[in-house]
Amino acid sequence: MARVAAPASLAAPARPRAPRGPAGLGPLSPSAIGAPMLGSGLPRVPRPRRIDLPRTDPVITDAVWDVVEPLIPQKARRRRYPGRKPLDDRAVLTGILVVLARGIGFERLPKELGLGSGMTCWRRLRDWQQVGAWPRIAAELARALPDGARIDFTRVAAQPGDPEAPVTRRPAAAKAKVPSPVAAEFGMTLLR
Repeated sequence: MARVAAPASLAAPARPRAPRGPAGLGPLSPSAIGAPMLGSGLPRVPRPRRIDLPRTDPVITDAVWDVVEPLIPQKARRRRYPGRKPLDDRAVLTGILVVLARGIGFERLPKELGLGSGMTCWRRLRDWQQVGAWPRIAAELARALPDGARIDFTRVAAQPGDPEAPVTRRPAAAKAKVPSPVAAEFGMTLLR
């Protein structure tokens, strides 16, 4: 069955539409208010600039790897129940450098790069710091890499003589557990 259009006299009258801007926004939408209406008499404030980070991810060339490889401590695998084969040290070191060059957290290391997870890179960095090999590795990388001077190696610098020093985070104070208002109302307390 075909629908028959209602006569023009029975159709709802057309409402006038507000003029739309270039992005399809109305004249009084919050995005359209910002520039012309609110900021016209204010002085221009310069936006803060990001620190000068390398434009590309660092690449460990064969020449750099030949210099750095002897500095990396070798960990012997267990003979019985060896587990999964560990990720290549070169890939992990590249992952650490990507995190430092981009200025991101280890948990944000993209897995698509094939450099292992950020947690793997963080653990390997922690192990190298606890053995005391990281300061020599970082100094050699800062000297040998083209963008080595721009990479912030101090972000993961361990304090000498403190094997329990955190790799990239400050120790957080433990938060006290507080019962919810509903639990407190009924006299419930938190058990350890």
